[in-house]
Amino acid sequence: MGHWWYRNIVEPGKLPLLLALVSFVLSFLVTRVITRMIRAGRGPFKNVTPGGMHIHHVVPGVILVIIGGFGAIGSARHSFGAGLSAVIFGLGAGLVLDEFALILHLDDVYWSEQGRKSVEIVVLTAAIVALVLGGFLPFGVNDLTDDERHNRGLVAMNTATNFFLALIALWKGKPRTAFFGTVIPFVALIGSIRLARPGSPYAKKFYANRPKARAKAQLRAFHHDRRWASPRRRFENFIGGTPDPERRVSKSEKH
Repeated sequence: MGHWWYRNIVEPGKLPLLLALVSFVLSFLVTRVITRMIRAGRGPFKNVTPGGMHIHHVVPGVILVIIGGFGAIGSARHSFGAGLSAVIFGLGAGLVLDEFALILHLDDVYWSEQGRKSVEIVVLTAAIVALVLGGFLPFGVNDLTDDERHNRGLVAMNTATNFFLALIALWKGKPRTAFFGTVIPFVALIGSIRLARPGSPYAKKFYANRPKARAKAQLRAFHHDRRWASPRRRFENFIGGTPDPERRVSKSEKH
């Protein structure tokens, strides 16, 4: 374990990345706990509203990301400053991506269905960074044997293939499958070869003159949603909190 730690984390200079990942995940989890306590009216925490204006936590998040980013650029690779900057950057990134949906919709959709996108993008970001930290990528690792180089090359090639298949799954109207398929083997492959979701760009292009395929896609989507909607919603509610059913983003609000 110590040999792996040195070769894959310390020697390539990935310790700041590890610190950033840990602080990123902790920042997101702590923020979600605090916001849920504020929503429930429990604990000492309150919304920050100087002068009646609600300051979202994306604001201090952006400030921390800027400080951490510039600090990392100006620090030596293996210095204390690089580690400290990585922690600051991770804290800020957790605050920013926790309100990713707000940035995307330019509206306060934190407790709405649209707000679930923040949770998804945080999970995806953490998974990708963890994959890089796993040592599968050969960048910065010295004295690799031929077998190690071959194995890491295969993993890098598989990752690129996964990403391509995830794009196909996204084209077929399966964003969650595409997100998680970029880091979980076979998920993107399954999403790319199965029928497209009704209303997806793929379905509009290839199912327009194929009524049987269109009907089959609609039936499969119905059965899939009926089977998985409830457990997926419970999991999302556990992580991100139950959304407000009455909150909806109208077309006029989006534009």
